[in-house]
Amino acid sequence: MNLDKKIIQMLDQYENNHLSIKQRLREILQQCALLGLARSKFFEHAAFYGGTALRILYDLDRFSEDLDFSLLKPNKNFNLTPFLESLERELLSMGFDVEVTSKKKNTDSVIMSAFLKSNTKIMLLSVTNKSEKTHADEKIKIKFEVDTDPPLGFELESKVILNPVPFYVLTYKPADLFAGKMHAMLCRNWKNRIKGRDWYDFIWFLQKKTPLHLSHLEKRMKQSKHLDKKDNLTEKKLKEFLAQKIKKIDWKNATEDIKPFIYDSSTLKLWNKQFFLSLISEIKFI
Repeated sequence: MNLDKKIIQMLDQYENNHLSIKQRLREILQQCALLGLARSKFFEHAAFYGGTALRILYDLDRFSEDLDFSLLKPNKNFNLTPFLESLERELLSMGFDVEVTSKKKNTDSVIMSAFLKSNTKIMLLSVTNKSEKTHADEKIKIKFEVDTDPPLGFELESKVILNPVPFYVLTYKPADLFAGKMHAMLCRNWKNRIKGRDWYDFIWFLQKKTPLHLSHLEKRMKQSKHLDKKDNLTEKKLKEFLAQKIKKIDWKNATEDIKPFIYDSSTLKLWNKQFFLSLISEIKFI
């Protein structure tokens, strides 16, 4: 596998970074995948959001795995295939040995999924003489998800990504990204694993003094049936919901979830019920 020189230059820019070579390659794959989508005019139909959007576009200081998108208007019959084919061609042209596969959508689901896979060992050996104890069949996997029935009421902006070449992607404005994150915090189905990543991002939004777009959160909660259609989501009610959620969380499990995604786990020593309850008053609204 002969990687394009732009990819090698991107790897060089990670000098003195705490990410492993595998994490660096994943982030570069993410950005190159976004370029492939941009060149296929995908962002005329959809916006980039979620944790990876926060990292790539807004400098969130944690590693993120998946690529999440929302259509600009509901379309449950949206055809993702042409955009995935364009993305795969783009990555192959850059020297990546990749496979892009789509997952058949459950008839009841509004989420379309696909996976980008590349052999980790081959990628590592193409840029370094070391394979970081990688199994021969190990693959870097990036999951794509597209929400085909998004709640409306969000605002958008274009953001530039400079590498591997400058290009624009469409994304939610920060206040709406915060609303989406708050919806995940309040309404995500935990099963047996709480996502500490959501709560880490919550702290990040507060540090950035990003206001939360309350009306968009209300639409999300009504759509997911976590709020009755007749109810209004007030600031007071939101804070009550959040306090109830915080009191139920196993914060030890939450810290274990976030550890692989951050550089300095010492920041997690404060994580407990009282700490997060004290943060509720820091939320600003629009």
